[in-house]
Amino acid sequence: MSVSFNNLRNAVLVLILLPLLAVLVALGTLALREFEQQMELRMQEDIELVARSIRLPISAAMIRRDAMDVQQALDSAFQLEQVFGVYVYDSHGDLIATSGPRSPSLERRHEARLITATGSQGAFEERQGREVFSFFLPLTDAGGRIVGLLQITRDVTRFHAYIAQMRWQGGVAIVLLSLVFLFVVLIGHHRAVGRHVNRIAGAMERVGTGARGLRVPEQGPQELRLLATTMNEMLERREDSERALEAQRAQRAELEEKLRQSEKLAAIGQLAAGVAHELGTPLGVIAGRAQRARRGVPEGSRTAMEMESLLAELGRVEHIVRQLLNFARRNPLNRREIALPALVADVVSRVRMGGQRSEIEVHAVPADAAPTLTIRADPARLEQALGNLLENAIHAARQRVTVAWRRITEDSREMLEITVADDGPGIAEAHIDHLFEPFFTTKPAGEGTGLGLAVAHVAIEDHGGELRLDRAWSPGTRFVVTLPLSEGTANE
Repeated sequence: MSVSFNNLRNAVLVLILLPLLAVLVALGTLALREFEQQMELRMQEDIELVARSIRLPISAAMIRRDAMDVQQALDSAFQLEQVFGVYVYDSHGDLIATSGPRSPSLERRHEARLITATGSQGAFEERQGREVFSFFLPLTDAGGRIVGLLQITRDVTRFHAYIAQMRWQGGVAIVLLSLVFLFVVLIGHHRAVGRHVNRIAGAMERVGTGARGLRVPEQGPQELRLLATTMNEMLERREDSERALEAQRAQRAELEEKLRQSEKLAAIGQLAAGVAHELGTPLGVIAGRAQRARRGVPEGSRTAMEMESLLAELGRVEHIVRQLLNFARRNPLNRREIALPALVADVVSRVRMGGQRSEIEVHAVPADAAPTLTIRADPARLEQALGNLLENAIHAARQRVTVAWRRITEDSREMLEITVADDGPGIAEAHIDHLFEPFFTTKPAGEGTGLGLAVAHVAIEDHGGELRLDRAWSPGTRFVVTLPLSEGTANE
């Protein structure tokens, strides 16, 4: 256990328990000393009481000069357990009677005279290797004249041994009590504070390693619960800030990606416009001369077949040039009221006339009870976008293509939703992020330019709408077109 005041447990031990134990030791020492003094005083009082109880008989016997009575009185006192020895001196200080070990303290006559003159008193001395207490009491006659001196001694060895035992037991008790206090403080600290602090520290350590969603347990005393609540609020604010920052970063990345895509589309559009412009006139001249030459060639000849193949390839090149021009042009929309069912019917009819996979069924039905829905849009651009979506769907379908539309509410705005769905194999996950990029195609070489979805995407965006792939649709593929039903919303 490291001793550090930064540790609450150690601070409690050093600043509270140690002073408490010091006060306890001081009080115990004072109490033991007071007990010792009281016991010593009680011992002296017992000896004095014995001395005063035999004083009168001894004084009377000395006045009568009856040595036998004096000795009997001393022997009766010596029978008491508290008495170690009893001694009587005459007025001149000579020892005249004794019961018990001989007293060496008053062998000199002037000491007895001095004590006789000063009155009763007590003193400690050592006799035969044992510590004794002596009490001296002057003997007087009826007139108050001193006729002798009585000395009673008591062995205090056992008393001091008892005091020493009390000191030892008191020290052991204090040590045991200190250990009990220490145990109680440690257990109390752990139960009331330590375990809750450890939980808080463990939670914050896991938060520091990057764990998300953790909260500090709000347990323990009120102060620790308040601390845990404050820390949880801080963690929530931190996570909210991190989420807001992540959202801002994602939005920024999305805007940057849109900006790069816009710049890329603008550059591609300029290139496409330039290429289409440069190729348009020569292709028109070549196509016109090829048609005139074809009319001058006999039917069924090899030359006629070659001319037919040449005209077909020229038509394909002209189609590509038109797609380039459609992609490059971002002219203002020529909006007018359009009946959506009629527009969809025209798109289906035009695609069917192209001769693409006549075995595929195409169904155009409203998805709600508004078959006569109208919208303000540029007919040519919207027809072009829906035509490209329908051509792709027919090319990918196995048996069926469905075009549906309905009115929806999105962000408190009235919107038109048009869906073009097929039952084909669907789009590979690796291709989804590149669907609307110019010149990206999954068709074999010579069968697609990769501009169909890009042109449709640009046309829908110019109308203020959105073209997206429905990732949840299965089996097959479904594109969703969302358009505002009011021109003002679109302009916004």
